[in-house]
Amino acid sequence: MSDGKGMKKEIGLTSLIIIGLASAVATAIFFSPLQMTEVAGPGSLIAWIIAILFYVTISITYIELSQTYAEAGGPSRYSIYSHGAVTNLINAMADLLWYLFIPPIEAFATIEGLDYIFPSLLDSQGFPTLEGAIVGVILMFAYIPFNYYGVKTFSRITSGFGTVKYIIYILPAFLLLLVFFNVKNFTAYGFLPFGVAGIFSSMPYAMFAFGGARVIPDFAEEVKKKTYLIYALIITVIGEGLVYLLFDFTFIANLDWTKLGLTPGNWASLNKVVGNPFIVLASTHHSGLGQIALLLLLIGGIVGPFLTGYVYMGGGARVLFASARSGFLHEKFKALHSKYAIPYWGLILFAIVGAVIAFLFAPVPSIYGLIDDATVAGYIGFATNPVAMMVLRMQGVTKWKIKGGSIISPIAFAASSLIVFWSGWPAVPYSVIILAIITAILGIVGKVTEGLKESTWYIGYIAFLTFMTYIGSDGALSLVPYLTATLITVIVSLVLFYPLGIYQGLRERNYLYHKEASAPEEGLESEEGGR
Repeated sequence: MSDGKGMKKEIGLTSLIIIGLASAVATAIFFSPLQMTEVAGPGSLIAWIIAILFYVTISITYIELSQTYAEAGGPSRYSIYSHGAVTNLINAMADLLWYLFIPPIEAFATIEGLDYIFPSLLDSQGFPTLEGAIVGVILMFAYIPFNYYGVKTFSRITSGFGTVKYIIYILPAFLLLLVFFNVKNFTAYGFLPFGVAGIFSSMPYAMFAFGGARVIPDFAEEVKKKTYLIYALIITVIGEGLVYLLFDFTFIANLDWTKLGLTPGNWASLNKVVGNPFIVLASTHHSGLGQIALLLLLIGGIVGPFLTGYVYMGGGARVLFASARSGFLHEKFKALHSKYAIPYWGLILFAIVGAVIAFLFAPVPSIYGLIDDATVAGYIGFATNPVAMMVLRMQGVTKWKIKGGSIISPIAFAASSLIVFWSGWPAVPYSVIILAIITAILGIVGKVTEGLKESTWYIGYIAFLTFMTYIGSDGALSLVPYLTATLITVIVSLVLFYPLGIYQGLRERNYLYHKEASAPEEGLESEEGGR
């Protein structure tokens, strides 16, 4: 149903920033502080600061790559230009797994909020009941209309919706601080009760939160000016970082152990809290301000994740679109709606698969289990970007270079490696096995062999990270102390796999096999009038 004109460039700067912030700040704002504080105590604040620094480096690679390849689902295409089809197939499928898990996670978060009103949606362990699973399926299909009627409608709804969402998210945090503030929670029970290892263990939950910023380059082909991507990424990462720090600080300060039935200072016992942690906190306060905070959190806990869910579904549809452009999926997924110019087949498939995940996975893991799996897949995919950035520089095709990129790139690669490793066992092998199965099936069916030699660094890299989680202190064998295993992961990633990835990059621009999405025959031109 494509009219041959390609995607419509209708997203302005303000809308793009709100889309970025709305997708980045959702489920994690409520659930990450609890999970991080459970394993790090007040040291979770340090984890958030490290996460900001880590994701700044990763987002900078997105900035440079998106200025050269401003295309839909771009992060799932960059490696095809730098390393060829096999690397890109693995990279794109890792990205796809990240996207497939996020909408169900957001649906579960909405269910957590609804459970306060309809307590039959969750069981005593916090898992969705049959009714909860059915609501999750309904939510997955409810995301479709917000994406279907074109990117202009999508951006307008998200801009208004996202602005209101931020207000009803931030205001309750300040209200809770006014109602109850226990300074002892920061000092009396140890600021680092689990040591530095606790900070590292909590990092994946922080990095899951920041991963939402990658939605911005996924919409690059529909942005009015590609330079908007630069400002939107920077503002999103800094903005979400400040909000997450506020919520983590609020969670620790507002923690009333007695009312929650917990032993003061027993951080590990926080895993007994069932439901949305901030709604649970607010429900323990019966003052006027506390009740206002509870009302706002209920609204935010239900509506906020819904917004993020439909934004991620739109981003995921564009990842499918990008994968079809690369030749990994059926031609149908490259089709654009004749009127609304959106990849509608990808949108429909995403809703169906997401509904299946929401229903089948509901009785098994809590929301935290899905977060673990999504984080591993996401950062395995992210790891290709720093390497691709350096290879494309060497090819001489980079149009806009970040100053200090040669320093930022290895830091971003090391950060991705650590987040995968810190996600631990069994999240890493679980995600890697799923990734291997999907990649093998599509690779065999599609006869994807181009760039096989150039992909060996990436395959070895994924195997290495899996091995390290297997032998690490939180793995199956527990042979290597946690901090020692962390150090080994950093050194081997930077000394072996990072330079090997650059060395195995394609020696010349990959004209022969792959066309840029912005080439005239794809119906789009760059701001400079086409390449």
